[in-house]
Amino acid sequence: MSEIATKSRILDNAGYVHHFGRDVYVNRTAKKVLSVEFVEDHNEDELRKCIGENSSEGEWRFYFNSPPLPQLRCELAGVLG
Repeated sequence: MSEIATKSRILDNAGYVHHFGRDVYVNRTAKKVLSVEFVEDHNEDELRKCIGENSSEGEWRFYFNSPPLPQLRCELAGVLG
């Protein structure tokens, strides 16, 4: 299985959905957002670690290669619920 397919399976199994309009993977239950670039640039073990981290109750956690601007964080949190 290719690395991309394995990463996709890891994300699918953890409840992440690809948001095509924003090019991110989202898990609304866990309140986490991973950019496609972040997923591409990190190995499977690093993805599993991010997926397994506890997030602060009620706050979204963002995994990007570079921290997203505050405006983008607010916009994404508003769009994603």
